[in-house]
Amino acid sequence: MQQEILAIRFGYGLPAAATDPDQMLAALSGPDLAATRWPGPDQASIAAAFHDFQQARRAKDDVAKKAAQVAALALATESAKASFARAIGSEESFRERLVAFWADHFTTTARNPMNKPLTGLMVDQAIRPNVAGRFADLLRAATTHPAMLVYLNQDVSIGPGSPTGRRQNRGLNENLARELLELHTLGVGAAYSQADVRQLAKLLTGLTVEPGAGMIFDPKRAEPGAETVLGVAYNGEGINPILEFLEDIAARPETARHIAFKLAVHFVSDDPDPDLVETLAATFRDSGGDLSTLAKVLLAHPAAAMTKQKKARQPQDFLVAGLRALGIGPEVIFNANGRSFGRIITTPLAAMGQPFRSARGPNGWPEAEADWITPQGLAARISWAMRVPQRLVNPLPDPRAFLQSALGGLAGKDLTWAVSAAETARDGVGIVLASPEFNRR
Repeated sequence: MQQEILAIRFGYGLPAAATDPDQMLAALSGPDLAATRWPGPDQASIAAAFHDFQQARRAKDDVAKKAAQVAALALATESAKASFARAIGSEESFRERLVAFWADHFTTTARNPMNKPLTGLMVDQAIRPNVAGRFADLLRAATTHPAMLVYLNQDVSIGPGSPTGRRQNRGLNENLARELLELHTLGVGAAYSQADVRQLAKLLTGLTVEPGAGMIFDPKRAEPGAETVLGVAYNGEGINPILEFLEDIAARPETARHIAFKLAVHFVSDDPDPDLVETLAATFRDSGGDLSTLAKVLLAHPAAAMTKQKKARQPQDFLVAGLRALGIGPEVIFNANGRSFGRIITTPLAAMGQPFRSARGPNGWPEAEADWITPQGLAARISWAMRVPQRLVNPLPDPRAFLQSALGGLAGKDLTWAVSAAETARDGVGIVLASPEFNRR
């Protein structure tokens, strides 16, 4: 039972290649095989689409502009297919869950078609390489990635006292500074002031984006002089003071507490065991924010093994777990055309209330069960459970065998009876996927 709980709580359910904590950690420390097997679009392809769009805009060629936007949307779809293929096909489900957690922690969404591929590129370039490393490195990679800079308007933030600011009479945008303190590190309610936000916004000036090329530091946009954030003065040339600040903020005890609480809430319970949170926070502080060490504590703590499933599976988790339980190969998703992918994944996700990579705000998706177990959301899950499996699997598995392979010893008596009484395989499989047991972790 404990291994089944770990596979569901920290992975994408049964069947699972690794259900032992030591195996899960060993896989996490190895190479990222899923990213190699199912690659997303590379930076060169995305840059080419940006280049074509810029050329068309300068030429005022609306047809070419539309073609570039269509190409960008196609790249975003390829990225989404790669993401789901990895989650479905990887033998390292814990890694995939951590990637999803950190991608949500550092939420970015695209406000126009040309920026849509950037969200997936950030996951591949900033999140995936750092899920088992230092939090400070992850923070640096996410904060300075073009997707984050564009999403939080850092690309238009200019130091009012900088050469560009004085010449253009333009000024600061505080979005990145505020979310960096409030969401990414210290947390809501931490001891920072509006003055800290403004000083940090000045410190961050110079960070911008060159379309198609990535993040650059433009000294002509940087506010001159030292900025004091949280009582520490940062001064120097180029990007170095910014990187020094990111190292400092990553090491603060408030950051340790904030990250510990979020990990405990996401993986274990909406109302987490206080000892789990404190143990994670202490480990964060003592290890210098080593995420691999945090993962070990998360898996080993007694709260992680409790048999009561206190979390609702979010829609994306539900779909991945459902496809894995049905035995759908990752290539089915990776090679699907846009229409099929939409039918299986993106349209149902939106109906369930979680459109892919489109969180409503920079705070990402909510965690509370009440936000996901709603009449509309449940209706969409039931609809998917009753309609999609038969399109993908022919013949459908025997419902009683499917119940055992999907839930093992976690299936309750009522569910076992309902599945055995189902008149058709379609009904029986749908009952399993729509059941409370399958929709919890």
